Amino acid sequence: MKNILKLAVVLAFFLSGCVMIALPGVEPLKEKSIAGEGKDKILLIDISGIITENEDSNVFGVQTKQKITARVKEEVSRASEDEDVKAVILRINTPGGSVTTCDIIRHEIQNLKKKRNIPVVAEFMDVAASGGYYIASAADVIVAHPTTVTGSIGVIAFNVNASGLMDKLGLTNQSIKSGDKKDIGTPLRPMTEDERQILQSIINGMYDRFLDVILEGRNKSFSREELRKIADGRIYTASQAKDLKLVDSIGYLDDAIEAAKEKAGIKEARVITYTAPRAYKNNIYSMMEQPPAEINLINIDTGFRKPGLSFMYLWMP
Repeated sequence: MKNILKLAVVLAFFLSGCVMIALPGVEPLKEKSIAGEGKDKILLIDISGIITENEDSNVFGVQTKQKITARVKEEVSRASEDEDVKAVILRINTPGGSVTTCDIIRHEIQNLKKKRNIPVVAEFMDVAASGGYYIASAADVIVAHPTTVTGSIGVIAFNVNASGLMDKLGLTNQSIKSGDKKDIGTPLRPMTEDERQILQSIINGMYDRFLDVILEGRNKSFSREELRKIADGRIYTASQAKDLKLVDSIGYLDDAIEAAKEKAGIKEARVITYTAPRAYKNNIYSMMEQPPAEINLINIDTGFRKPGLSFMYLWMP
C-alpha cells in the first residue's frame, strides 16, 4: 500500500506539471506459441478463478483485465477465423461462478465447434467444480488431473437473514416497495415460505438446465435418473469422477494435448494462447489465475460487485 501511495504522489507531481503519462490498460490479445512445432495449432484457453463479469482495474481506475466473457469471445472469434487452429484445450481451474456467465462461456465454445468443426478437450486442474464442469460439458473429451476435485453439480443462491443483528443494533427495515414480493431475498427480514418456494422453483429450473447440458455433452453416458443420483452437489476425486463417467480419463496437460491431436487427426502442432501483450507465457502452465484468497462471508459477495441475490453454479464450502 505504501508503494502504491508513493507511486500516486509521483504521478500526481508529474501530471500537475502537465507531463502526460500513458498508463497501460487492456489491449488486444496477441498470439503466442508456448509449446510444440509445426503449422497446425492447438489453442489453449484458460478458464480459472471465480467466474464473474467483473473487470479488474488498477489504483488509477484503468482497466487492467477484461471480463472473462469478453476475453473468451475474443479468443473464440480469432480461432474461428484461423484455419490453422485444429483443436482447443480448455484449461479449467475454477470452483464455478454465476449461472449466466458460465452459460455464456459454454455457448461461445459450442459456437466455435459448430463453425469450425474442431474438437475441444477439457483439462481439469486443481478444481473444476460446478460452473467449471458446466463449461466442460461442451468438450468432446474431459481429462482430469490425478488430484482434481470436480463435481458439485447444482445451483445455489447465497442468502442470510440479518434481522436479528439489526434488532440488536437498533436498526429498523423501512424499505418501501410496490409489491409484496419486490424485496424477495432481502437480508433485512426473514424469508416467508411463499418466497422460499418461488426461489426454489428458479433454482430447480436452473438445476434442470445443468442436467440437460451434461446429458447433451456426455453423449448419453448415463440416464437422467442416474445423473440425478450423482448430481446432488457433492464433490468427487478424479478417479471417482472417471468411475461415474463424468470424465473420460486421468492425466496431465500433456495428455490433454495428445488427446487433442488425436481427435483432430494431426501428429504435430504448436500450442498457442491469445495473451495480453505484456503477459509472460513461456510454457503450457504459464499464467494460471487462482481463485481469490479472501471471500467476504458477511455480505456473501464471493467476489461479486453487485447487490441482490445471485444464482450460482459454484462450490464454496
